[in-house]
Amino acid sequence: MMAALGRDDYVVSLEVTGKAMSTLQLSAWLAERLRDARPLALLVGGPDGLADVCRSRANHSWSLSALTLPHGLVRVVLAEQIYRAMSLMAGHPYHRA
Repeated sequence: MMAALGRDDYVVSLEVTGKAMSTLQLSAWLAERLRDARPLALLVGGPDGLADVCRSRANHSWSLSALTLPHGLVRVVLAEQIYRAMSLMAGHPYHRA
């Protein structure tokens, strides 16, 4: 995983102990990341979580839930939340279709 990261990447570790964000908070946070114009790398750990070297490289630690989620579900939740955050930035009422 570390070999795939670029020197200038903004790295986010997805961990149960990370910072939880509401959709509105995520939208504001993601808008900041877009203004920074740095590549964004989201690290999802394996069955034993992330290695210490991944944690230490992370610029931010994000918790999707206090629950432990399977990898497939994490990908779906990530995609959905990024979609919702981007929808909010674009002024779409994502939750009122």
